[in-house]
Amino acid sequence: MAGEALDRRNIWEPSVCCALGNESFYIAGYDISIRESVDTFGALIWPGGIALSQFLENNQQQLNLMDKAVLEIGAGTGLLSIVASLLGAWVTATDLPDILSNLTFNLLRNTRGRCRYTPQVSALTWAQHLQRDFPYPAFHYDYVLAADVVYPHGSINELLETMQHFCRPGSRTTLLWANKIRFQSDFEFTESFESSFNTVMLAELPQQEVRIYKATAKE
Repeated sequence: MAGEALDRRNIWEPSVCCALGNESFYIAGYDISIRESVDTFGALIWPGGIALSQFLENNQQQLNLMDKAVLEIGAGTGLLSIVASLLGAWVTATDLPDILSNLTFNLLRNTRGRCRYTPQVSALTWAQHLQRDFPYPAFHYDYVLAADVVYPHGSINELLETMQHFCRPGSRTTLLWANKIRFQSDFEFTESFESSFNTVMLAELPQQEVRIYKATAKE
């Protein structure tokens, strides 16, 4: 089913506005059911989220999320945050205000009674009120997760600023970013990303055209 979802997400833009129902996965030892729709990009499961979720499950010795504070930006349907929660992390999932209702629904449905920590949900508009709503160091995270957050949305600079706010010198925060290559903007953002952080490509999935990066702040 996950493979089918990856194939279906190769189509970039939804052409209709209707409910798609549920997408099912088996990750981290649990059946996960995601409610999605195509009325907004944030209500769809994209390839990067699936790829990073599976990568976290399969590389727990390298990236141990147990008892770690984890923030996801652009959480969308919540799949990645659900998997991080199932792997033992204390998770805060963030997205635009109009995404939060479905995000909360999916998180609660798939984590209740399964996780060490109840995942939290919070509104976050990139580069807006970051120091007010997420002041450092009061809001410090061991990991920041981002999957398929780069596309022609006009907020590329704001996305990078948000990443830099949470993954700053001295924070020891690790940023994990998965992205499907679609447009020129993906290459442009990758160049800015690599110049802003110490980066390592953890995985490249040619069939899905997805790359997974690990980054830390330049000291």
